[in-house]
Amino acid sequence: MRNSIIRNITIIITAFVLIIFFLSLTREPVYNTKSLIGNKIANFQIESLNNDEIISDKEILNKKYALINFWASWCAPCRLEHEKLIKLSKNRNLIIFGMNFKDKKSNAIKYLDEMGNPYTYLLKDPDGKQSVKFGIYGIPESILVDRNLVIKKKIIGPLTEVDIKEISDLIMDNK
Repeated sequence: MRNSIIRNITIIITAFVLIIFFLSLTREPVYNTKSLIGNKIANFQIESLNNDEIISDKEILNKKYALINFWASWCAPCRLEHEKLIKLSKNRNLIIFGMNFKDKKSNAIKYLDEMGNPYTYLLKDPDGKQSVKFGIYGIPESILVDRNLVIKKKIIGPLTEVDIKEISDLIMDNK
């Protein structure tokens, strides 16, 4: 009887492990956020990096589009995309929110003094919890939303010239 219980438990555990293994084989192996496009971002109220001011999603209503960029001074790929953000910041139909991710304020300010500040609004996320609410798990990442808070584009990794062109075309097409 004891052997039969041990055998049954072993079979159940083995079956469970095999089921989990085969289910994991059918999952998408690459982090994919295409399903977020067309969805609305949640309303937000986040503290400014510069002071205690609270910045909210209401600021997006002032322009047709907003790019929410997640960055940090310690992030090497963020440095690669920075000049592209400077280029985008010249577009009158776009505001750029810079969400400083798990960074020290002094390092972030020094970084922006050196590289230039493309951001209309600087937000702080010292523990990364705010960024996760946007579906961000690494940096740099960027989300383009319209004034209705609908996600139009999500970019994982540093912005490229192709991304800049697509964003600019989208903004210009929908004047």
